[in-house]
Amino acid sequence: MRFQTTILILLFMSFASLAEAPEPAAADKKDIATFTADMQKHSGFVDFYWDETSGKIYLEIAQFNTDLLYVYYLQSGVGSNDIGLDRGQIGGYSLVQFKRLGHKVMMVEPNQSYRAYSDNAAERQAVEDGFAQSVLWGGAVMAQSDGHVLVDWTDYLLRDSQGITDRLAQMNEGQFTVDGNRSAIFMDNSKNFPENTEFEALITLQGSKPGKHISSVAPSRDTLSIRTHHSLVKLPDVPYKTRRFDPRSGGIPISFKDYAVPLGESMDQQWVIRHRLEKQDPTAAVSDPLEPIVYYLDPGTPEPVRSALLDGARWWEDAFEATGFSNAFEVKLLPADADPLDMRYNTIQWVHRSTRGWSYGASIVDPRSGEILKGHVTLGSLRVRQDMLLAQSLLSPYDGQKDVSAVEKDIQDMALARLRQLSAHEVGHTLGLIHNFYTSSINRASVMDYPHPLIKITDQGTLDLSDAYDVGIGSWDKVSLAYLYQDFGTSNEYQALNQLLDKAREDGHVFIADRDARTPGGSQPFAHLWDNGADAAQGLMDVLKVRQIALDHFGLSTIKSGQAVASLELHLVPVYLFHRYQTEAAVKLIAGVNYRYAIKGEPDVKAQIVAAAAQQKALDAVLATLSVETLALPEDLLPLLLPPTEGSYRDREHFIHRTGLNFDALGVAETAAKHSLQLLLNAERANRLVEHHARNAAYPSLSEVLSQLWQHTWEQNHTNNYAQTIQQGINWVTLKQIMALAVDKKAAPVTHATVTGFLQSKQKVLSKSKKHKSFNQTAAAAIVQFLDNPTAPIESTESAIPPGSPIGMD
Repeated sequence: MRFQTTILILLFMSFASLAEAPEPAAADKKDIATFTADMQKHSGFVDFYWDETSGKIYLEIAQFNTDLLYVYYLQSGVGSNDIGLDRGQIGGYSLVQFKRLGHKVMMVEPNQSYRAYSDNAAERQAVEDGFAQSVLWGGAVMAQSDGHVLVDWTDYLLRDSQGITDRLAQMNEGQFTVDGNRSAIFMDNSKNFPENTEFEALITLQGSKPGKHISSVAPSRDTLSIRTHHSLVKLPDVPYKTRRFDPRSGGIPISFKDYAVPLGESMDQQWVIRHRLEKQDPTAAVSDPLEPIVYYLDPGTPEPVRSALLDGARWWEDAFEATGFSNAFEVKLLPADADPLDMRYNTIQWVHRSTRGWSYGASIVDPRSGEILKGHVTLGSLRVRQDMLLAQSLLSPYDGQKDVSAVEKDIQDMALARLRQLSAHEVGHTLGLIHNFYTSSINRASVMDYPHPLIKITDQGTLDLSDAYDVGIGSWDKVSLAYLYQDFGTSNEYQALNQLLDKAREDGHVFIADRDARTPGGSQPFAHLWDNGADAAQGLMDVLKVRQIALDHFGLSTIKSGQAVASLELHLVPVYLFHRYQTEAAVKLIAGVNYRYAIKGEPDVKAQIVAAAAQQKALDAVLATLSVETLALPEDLLPLLLPPTEGSYRDREHFIHRTGLNFDALGVAETAAKHSLQLLLNAERANRLVEHHARNAAYPSLSEVLSQLWQHTWEQNHTNNYAQTIQQGINWVTLKQIMALAVDKKAAPVTHATVTGFLQSKQKVLSKSKKHKSFNQTAAAAIVQFLDNPTAPIESTESAIPPGSPIGMD
C-alpha cells in the first residue's frame, strides 16, 4: 500500500509539473505567419503547411477538444494476396481530439468501448476517467497566433502506420525496418478538402532474409517501398440517429458498454452501421432522399469489366425503392476532376495483385452513431480471369466441332455475371450488410452469400453455363436493407423492426453469418460457402456429375491451338477439385444441427438434429468423393499432363508432385481424398456423433461412420493395377486421418476410446489379411507403432491441396 501511494503521488507531481511548466520562450512564441513565411499553405478542413526545404508538414490546429476522425490506409499495395497489403486498404480509424497541455499538443483517442449516455455530466466523466485513453501522437508547439498553434506532424506521417514490419516478421517474410533516408512526404497526394485533410508518405523498408512472397513482388527483394496515407476527417455536427442492432437482421454492428443504463438492463449496446438517408417527404410511402447515396467506380477499370461492375452495383437501386426511397442510390464513373481520397466520394476500386485473392467492402464509420461516412470497395482484378479459366476448363471448347466464338462468348458472359454479383456483394458490405450463408439454400435469396457457379446438364449431356450466377438483388437483401434504412415515421421503431423480421421468418428467411458457416466442424446444414441448393447432399452428387462430364472431355480440346500443352495442368486443377466446396456443405449434415439466431418470444426456437436418413444420404455422397471412380484420372489423359516448359514453372495454383517434374497421378488422388477425410473426421463432428447417438440410437454413431468409411476404402478391391494402386493411396490417407482423429486434442474421451478401439480391431484384420499382404501388413505395423506411441507426429505422404477459396478469383 505504501508503494502504491508513493506511485500515485509521483504521478500527481508529474502531471502537475506538466500542467504548470512554463512555455518555451523561443519557437512557440513565434507567430504562425512569420514561421511559415517561406512555406506553401494548403487550406481546408485542417490547414497545413509544406516546407519544401526541410521536407516537413506542419499542422495548424484551430480547434481543441473537438471530435474528428483519423484514418490511415495504404495508397499503394505490396501486390501479394498472402501478405494482404493492398492498394487502398484501410488500416484503421479512430475518433480523436487534439488537446493542448502546456507547450505540447496531443492527439488523444477517447475510449469508445465504455460510455455513459446520461444527462449527468459527472456520471459521464466518471466513466471517461474509469478507463484508459490512448495518446496517438504528441508534439511541441512550433508557433502560435490567435489561439491557433502550429505543430510538426512529419515524423508521425513517416512511421510504419500499417505495421508492415510486424506483419512481415510474423509471416517469416524477413526482418524489415523503415529507412528514413529513403522515406519522404509524397505531396502529389497530400491535399485538403472541406471535410477532410489528406497526407501521403513514401515509406521505404530495408530488410534481410526476405521471404518468398516479398521476393516474388518487390523489384529488389530486400527493399520494399510503398505509399501510406493518412486522413483527418470532419465528423457531422449532429451525429446521425442510431438504430439498434438485432442478431437476426443481417446488419453489421458497432458494440460498446453503456454504464448509464438502468439497473436490470444489459450494459452491452449495439447499433447497426448505415449511411445517412432521410426522406424529403417523411409522410410519403416512397420519397426521394434529401441526399442520395452515390458510389463512384475507378476509371482505371477496363471494359467490359467496367460495365459489369456498374450494372452489378446498381442492383441496389431496386432494394432502396422497396425500402421507401426513390432515386436514393446511384453508381457513376469517378469524374476526371474528382479525387477518390475526398471523403465525399464512396469508391469502388480496381486492384491488381500478383496472385488472386479476396475482394473487400470496407467502410469508414462515425463511432458516435454508426453512420457510414465513406464506403470503400476493393475488387481484385484477377477474379475475372480465373472465372474464365474455370469456364474454359469445364467446356473444353477447342475440339474442332463446337462454334468457338459462341462458346467463348458463353465463357466471358459467365465471368462477367460473376463480376456483377461480386460488385453488388462488396457494395452491400459498405451499405452495412454482413454475409448470409443460409440463402443459397432458399433459391439464391441474397447477393451477400458466396455463390458457387451453378452448372447445369442439358438433355444432350452437355454443360450449360447460362445460369451459373444469379441476377439482381435477392429477397433477403431487401429485408436486411429495409432493417437498416426504412423510415418508419411516427410508428414505434422497435415494434416495426421486430415486425419486419417476424415477417421475414414467416416467409422462410433465416440469417446465418460467417462463424457458423466457416467453422471446419460446423453443423448448420444449410449455411455453407460456395454451394447450391436446399439439399447439400444431392448438390454434391449433382456437382460430381458435372465434374465427370468435364473430365470426360478434358484434354487437348481444353486449350487453344498454339498454347503449351503443359498448361493443361493449370486447367485441370479447378475441374478435378470442382466438388471441394459442395463436399464441405454436404459433410455438415453428418451430425448436423439445424438452428438459427432466435429471440425469446418467437416460435420454434429449438435446435433440431438432422434426420438420420438425411445424414446417411450425406455420408453416401461424401464417401463417393473417396472412390477410385471419382479420383482416378483417365489413363489416356496422363500422357498429356506434361512438365512445365523452360522458362515456366508450377506455381501455387498447381498440384504439388512427388514425381519430380512429372505429373503425380497417385498424389493428386491422395490430396483430394485428404480434403474429404479431414472434413468427415473432424473432431467436433465426431464428438457430436457420439453425443447424438447416445441421446437417440436412431442417429448414426461414430463407430458406424468409421465402419462405412473403412468399407468404402480398405475393403475395396480392383482387378486393374492402376485402380488398385490409387485405392491403396486413398486407404493409406484414410488410416492416417483416423489416427489423427484418435489423438486430436478436441476429441472427447469417448471419441478417443471409440477411434482407438476401431484401430485395434482393424490392426488384427490387416495383420491376417492375405490380399495385398505386403501393403496391409505395413499398415498393421503402422497401427501398432501408433498405438505404442500415439504422441509421435503422424507423417503425411500426401501434398497440400492448391488454394481454392475464393471461387474464381479474393
